[in-house]
Amino acid sequence: MELPADFDARHFWSDEEYAARYYTEPWPSDELVARVEADLGYRLPAFYVALMRTRNGGVPVNTCFPTTEATGWADDHIAISGIAGIGYHKSYSLCGGLGSASMLDTWGYPAIGVVVADCPSAGHDLVMLDYRACGPQGEPAVAHIDQENGYHTTVLAPTFEAFVRGLRPESAFKEPYA
Repeated sequence: MELPADFDARHFWSDEEYAARYYTEPWPSDELVARVEADLGYRLPAFYVALMRTRNGGVPVNTCFPTTEATGWADDHIAISGIAGIGYHKSYSLCGGLGSASMLDTWGYPAIGVVVADCPSAGHDLVMLDYRACGPQGEPAVAHIDQENGYHTTVLAPTFEAFVRGLRPESAFKEPYA
């Protein structure tokens, strides 16, 4: 899959040294995608894979997503620090040292899918691809999990594409923090 023509990936990513250091992996080949999917036990959304082929993980320009309920971060949105790349080598990549398996095993997050984005709370909340409704081969929803609130799960978007398209700048919200 290629990204839809109306999605401008050139202006999606922020050019931060931090992102290159901790998130951005080399371009993901079909073989790497298959290996990561096998290790995770889930098929990754086609839009996610296509986006990672523009830059394999990093910090987006817009890092906030609106919510209809309060979270540990704010009354009306969540914030992400970055989006995990497909790979094994960077700390925050899907299979990296602070990747999906680490967050589930170390922090006790529910095994509902794949951790795809971390949040500024240093592990106390995160964003997951949520496969509960579709199974491991389906098209997952995107959910925010709040560890500080008993692992409360808030579904943010029906697909990863809808999540990415829904990201907004922090300035779009009155209160950046709860």
